[in-house]
Amino acid sequence: MSTEPLVIGSGPRRVLALHGWFGSARGWGPFADLVDGDRYSYAFVDFRGYGARRSETGEHTIAEMAADALAAADALGWSAFAVLGHSMGGSVMQRVALDGGDRVTGLLGTSPVPATGVPFDEQSWQLFSGAAGEREHRHAIIDLTTGGRLSRTWIDRMVQSSLDTSDPAAFRAYLDAWAGTDFADEVRGRQVPVRLVVGEHDPALSAAVMEQTFLQLYPDVSLEVLANAGHYAVFETPVALLTVVERFLDGL
Repeated sequence: MSTEPLVIGSGPRRVLALHGWFGSARGWGPFADLVDGDRYSYAFVDFRGYGARRSETGEHTIAEMAADALAAADALGWSAFAVLGHSMGGSVMQRVALDGGDRVTGLLGTSPVPATGVPFDEQSWQLFSGAAGEREHRHAIIDLTTGGRLSRTWIDRMVQSSLDTSDPAAFRAYLDAWAGTDFADEVRGRQVPVRLVVGEHDPALSAAVMEQTFLQLYPDVSLEVLANAGHYAVFETPVALLTVVERFLDGL
């Protein structure tokens, strides 16, 4: 099994970057292009079934994803690092912090899935559970979570990238993992710096959801809402996101 991540930069501040449900190690858009390689080292991880690991099989659980992420850090010889998690990766980053212990210096979630999982009504579940096999479902989800306000051209390209870089069976299994895994009792009260960034146009993982979940669980947590962003700030407002990320990392 290959756990080798995509590494950008060679700086002293190390960041393990965990992608979302529609992402991959190479799916961080303009955000990845802005990384200051002299100050930071980013390791962008592919989960099993995605990107360079598209053909790899597995259990597709939050615990397995976290174990693979820690294995990637081990392969790089990283003894300490912060974790950046987008969406689904936001759930995984919390498992990494639990299993990695003092190695993890901070957590930075961008539109992160909380440790409680995500509840769905029946209509929403039909939309999301059908996304593995239906291009139109993926399009509708991206449009919904970015506020129904962005270019169809961009959404179509996001959908195509997702289809090209993810295995459908793994993609479907990961929905059950991030939506249905609840380990909130394990993270409650954990002493680790946590910074949350959400987009003002994301109705799914909004500031209100963060206040009801992360802010109730972690004692050292802060939240910022990005203007003009939805669920994909790495594409929508990459400079604003990078600014928040760097300020957090430099303060650790």
